[in-house]
Amino acid sequence: MEGFVKVAAVSPKLFLGDIERNREVMEEIVADHKEPAIFLFPELSITGYTLGDLFYSQNLRDRVWKALWKLTRSARERVLIVGAPIWYEGRLYNCGVVLQDGMICGIVPKSYLANYREFYEKRWFSSGKGVSGALDGIPFGTDLLFRAGDLTFGIEICEDLWAVVPPSFAMVASGAELIFNLSASDELVGKQSYRRDLVAGQSARGVCGYVYASSGIGESSSDLCYSGATFIAENGLILAEGERFSFDSVVISGDIDIDRLRHTRRIETSFSDADPSDFRIVELLPLPETPVTREFDPYPFVPRRREVRDQRAQEIFAIQSTALARRVDHIGRETKLVIGLSGGLDSTLALLVSLEACRRLGKPTTDIVAISMPGLGTTGGTRESARKLAEAVGADFKEIPIGESVLRHLEAIGHDGRPDLVYENAQARERTQILMDMANMVGGIVVGTGDLSELALGFTTYNGDHMAMYNVNSGVPKTLVRHLIEWVASREPQWAPILREIIERPISPELLPADRGEISQKTEEIIGPYELLDFFLYHFVKYGARPKKILFMAERAFDGKYGREEIKGWLKLFFRRFFANQFKRNAMPDGVKVGTIALSPRGDWRMPSDGSVRLWLQELD
Repeated sequence: MEGFVKVAAVSPKLFLGDIERNREVMEEIVADHKEPAIFLFPELSITGYTLGDLFYSQNLRDRVWKALWKLTRSARERVLIVGAPIWYEGRLYNCGVVLQDGMICGIVPKSYLANYREFYEKRWFSSGKGVSGALDGIPFGTDLLFRAGDLTFGIEICEDLWAVVPPSFAMVASGAELIFNLSASDELVGKQSYRRDLVAGQSARGVCGYVYASSGIGESSSDLCYSGATFIAENGLILAEGERFSFDSVVISGDIDIDRLRHTRRIETSFSDADPSDFRIVELLPLPETPVTREFDPYPFVPRRREVRDQRAQEIFAIQSTALARRVDHIGRETKLVIGLSGGLDSTLALLVSLEACRRLGKPTTDIVAISMPGLGTTGGTRESARKLAEAVGADFKEIPIGESVLRHLEAIGHDGRPDLVYENAQARERTQILMDMANMVGGIVVGTGDLSELALGFTTYNGDHMAMYNVNSGVPKTLVRHLIEWVASREPQWAPILREIIERPISPELLPADRGEISQKTEEIIGPYELLDFFLYHFVKYGARPKKILFMAERAFDGKYGREEIKGWLKLFFRRFFANQFKRNAMPDGVKVGTIALSPRGDWRMPSDGSVRLWLQELD
């Protein structure tokens, strides 16, 4: 559904050597969990991993096959991946067995056998590297990939992941979008964090989903302890992690976004340059439709955890200030930084970044020329905030009112002075003219303040605040701007009161007359809530998500806050504005990229200015 596939990683309650009871446990788990389309069980899960020389038992061999065939009836159209010892051409292999709809569809032997320290696998098993054939008509070998509908997946077993060159590298290069790892990994102090990083890292290297299930405490405790580690990862992100050391079965499930993986492979990586290998494709039945229960972060640009958010803020701030310092260093260190300081969020961030750039270059803060230009809609609150902030940080502050000059200009062009688009844009262009002229006069550059969200929506005045000589905020979305300023406030307590005052004020361009001294023009009432707009932006630009999918995810992410029709209305407006305003982005000034999403026509985003939005709107209709 909507490009997702639900998978389950299972560490079942194990009865060591009791094949029938192990089969029954697996059947019960599959019967009780009807949502996943694919179930992964651990390495040698039908028997247990720690049977030792009992693997040679003829009785065991016969019962394994009977249990596997019985299990196929439980699978139906769903896929079960089960670990079993399989004899093939006189050798015993540690295998992953794929079951569906009454059939054993394919068998993949383990390539790399653990045979060091506590492991003695070569005593019983042969390596499957290079093996390719069939067992009673069932495809057998390490050269198998499985295709269910349009989804392709591969299998590796425990040590394969820990090898220098894991088999999954070749699998993903050959089209596998999911990798399933059947494991029996014993527990040691510190091993879990390394194991987690390994799974996450492999999913990132392969731009794939990676599902991992390991044996639990039912294994022998003669010398080792098994915890039943389970993970589901997607392109570097752990979606789900199961409880360890449980005496009961542990089942975790997660929705892997296959569309997102495919888009990332096409757009953001050199995946297409990877050399594919020769794999046989085993065709399976298409997977059943499963409900999506995955949670979607309503603030994809803003980390949830405070420590991660602070770390991200520090890094972004460093990128912004270093890039600006580099530009100034190129022009000449005597260059001054001219900023239009409105008392709003974006210009505040630009000022703070400029301060840090000056610090990096050893320049005095007076080399920052902060200009407040109160106009026809400026309120006393923002005007005072601009002055207090500039004085607090030691910038060279100037206040240049523009009201009279704008009215003279409107009169000169025959405008009647009513508050319309001309009325608003005339103020923005007057401010830009002042900034440019002041930069020429003092030997400086105009530091732009517009953020990524405004660029996406075209919420800037062309040749007004749209223009600058270097834009430090062009890579920062609006939902993140507040957090960057808050991070500075936490580090600079002497500025904190004024910074928090600015953070708490409604977002507004203040281009329309105030209402009894209060802001009358609120941006989010015009173009929509920025939390929604940034959510749309993230999923559309980063992953190329379809409008219906964005709507579906937004409904989940903002459940209880916005209704479906409201979200759809703002989403339609987002697409209209995004397509209509590419001409502004095509003419945007230089600005630093700070995250994975940027809209510079010279770097990340290229589209025609006259592209039609019709297909995107039609899908929502």
